[in-house]
Amino acid sequence: MNTNQITASVPTKCDLLVRADVVVTQDTDRRVITSAGVAITDGLIVEVAGYNELEAKFQPTQRLDMAGKMLLPGLVNGHTHLPMTLFRGYADDLPLMEWLEDHIWPVEFQLTDEILSIGADIGCCELIRTGCTAFLNGYFHEYITGDAANAAGLRAVLGEGFFHFPSPHFPTANDCWDTIRTLDARYDKNSRIRTAVTPHAAFTVNPDELQASFQLATDLDIPWQVHLAESPVETAVCLEKHGKRPVELLRSLNLLTPRTTLHHCVDVTDDEITALAENGVNVVHNPASNLKLCSGLSPVQKMVDAGVTVGLGTDGASSNNQLNMFRDMALAALIGKVRHEDASAVNAQTALDMATVNSARCLGWPELGRIEKGCPADMIALDLGSPNLMPMFSPVSHAVYAATGMEVCMTMVAGEILYLYGDFRTIDVQALRDNAFSAVEWVRTKAKK
Repeated sequence: MNTNQITASVPTKCDLLVRADVVVTQDTDRRVITSAGVAITDGLIVEVAGYNELEAKFQPTQRLDMAGKMLLPGLVNGHTHLPMTLFRGYADDLPLMEWLEDHIWPVEFQLTDEILSIGADIGCCELIRTGCTAFLNGYFHEYITGDAANAAGLRAVLGEGFFHFPSPHFPTANDCWDTIRTLDARYDKNSRIRTAVTPHAAFTVNPDELQASFQLATDLDIPWQVHLAESPVETAVCLEKHGKRPVELLRSLNLLTPRTTLHHCVDVTDDEITALAENGVNVVHNPASNLKLCSGLSPVQKMVDAGVTVGLGTDGASSNNQLNMFRDMALAALIGKVRHEDASAVNAQTALDMATVNSARCLGWPELGRIEKGCPADMIALDLGSPNLMPMFSPVSHAVYAATGMEVCMTMVAGEILYLYGDFRTIDVQALRDNAFSAVEWVRTKAKK
């Protein structure tokens, strides 16, 4: 008898074996596998293949039968302000600058840690429910969002926001540097929480502060993110203050690099797109927010064609009213076609790439956004029994155009199930509802009269 044959027939142990009708891997080859399975050990994906093949190969400690379901990588929200769920529906139907200056900023200056925690918890709950497993954040007192995400089991990249004028936390931008270092050290050993350096925008932070903050990001070896070219109004302000358009200003300061992630990039020229591509800059598209604030339609397909990595974000729930990446995927594809007058622009695969592998690169976390051997086991499942997902010719098309996010029936991070068939396993939803009522009353009392 051949000893090698006996050894080869012994199943390999794994922690979890997941079965599904379809797995959309988002791997390098963009494989879509039917009658599929995923083997997981120590929070990492060991193998993705046909279920029968994995069943014969592995001896799992646990099994998860997702028959009738489609597995996708956990979606990655490339730009949000999680605690701004506090302002969902508070100041609607207003242009960007009026919305910020007359409504949002006056209340933000009065935020407390307790209220911020409620907003962050609500945001985590919504992300989990709609299949998002990682996000790039920018706000104040970021350790609160970090602790909320950590407790909920999500991944996050935290950016402590600052301006050149006094903010809710800092008298000046330079006062933020120590806080950023402290925040980075706080999560240094945490596998799910990372940090970024986050100046607000080119028109709200002085050039020398932009450069100093980028040097800090370089020293800490973390991403540097900023709102940029969000609207023609921002461009006009930037021209008046600095004599340069936003992209040109950053280029003159040597801030267009692969470490850089720019949010929005609505008002950009062809030459500026070329500069973004040549310098390896990441861009996050925020279609719902751009539409609601009437900021404009970003030339996404032009950026993709030029070689720019374009991710996808919801922005905050105050300028989107949702943190639902499925809605933003659909909007990105639909308005991309109108923006370029081309029905093939921003196709379904491009939109799904934006919400997964591309957003992961915008977070500086490229191993996320894919179901692939060696990558973290961050996955979600859609219920294919939902009427709006019947019949199915293309899983990718369904994920982008047909799904709403409410078909998500399972959300997993690092092999840990956070949500399954209506059961939130890391969040007390009833307590969260009670806290949300308190938050409404708090915002009303602080609103500008």
